[in-house]
Amino acid sequence: MRRSACLSLLVLGTVLYAIAGSARADEATATFAGGCFWCMQPAFDNVPGVISTTVGYTGGHTKDPSYHEVGSGTTGHAESIEVVYDPKKVGYADLLKVFWRNVDATDADGQFCDRGDQYRSAIFYHDEEQKRLAEQSKQEAAKALRVPGPIVTQIVPATQFYRAEDYHQSYYRKNPIRYRFYRHGCGRDRRLEEVWGEAPAH
Repeated sequence: MRRSACLSLLVLGTVLYAIAGSARADEATATFAGGCFWCMQPAFDNVPGVISTTVGYTGGHTKDPSYHEVGSGTTGHAESIEVVYDPKKVGYADLLKVFWRNVDATDADGQFCDRGDQYRSAIFYHDEEQKRLAEQSKQEAAKALRVPGPIVTQIVPATQFYRAEDYHQSYYRKNPIRYRFYRHGCGRDRRLEEVWGEAPAH
């Protein structure tokens, strides 16, 4: 009886593992940096096929950094967003279009009013196919620029992503008035319109 129960549990565990593995096969991850991560999250949250977005820090050398540590510019991290998506519903190339449309790809010293390497724009690719598509999209973005180039956005391998503190997650939903005030004051949409010709929806 005991052996039968153990066998049943083993079979059940195998089935559940297979189901979980199948679910994970329907998901992929993209990681981007585009200045203040508060402003990048709504851009991707509104894309059909995106399962979830998480803001955090990546590309640095300090383990599990805090917001204040990253903000000091000493950890090497960039404020970033991790996008989990269903590749059957939205392709990586489509996410790249959203990314470029929401950054000033010509700014090597930060993004908009936020200055420093921690606010750099970057594409952190997770495999060679993402790298290929990122490089291709960079060429296309260069042709679409309305201002003098070159494009200085980094295209680099993805490294450890650290989730930011809870109060940063979906900040635009939790604090809509403060978010809009910050975004407008930072001149983000004004500059994006100069760079690409039209401000994105946010």
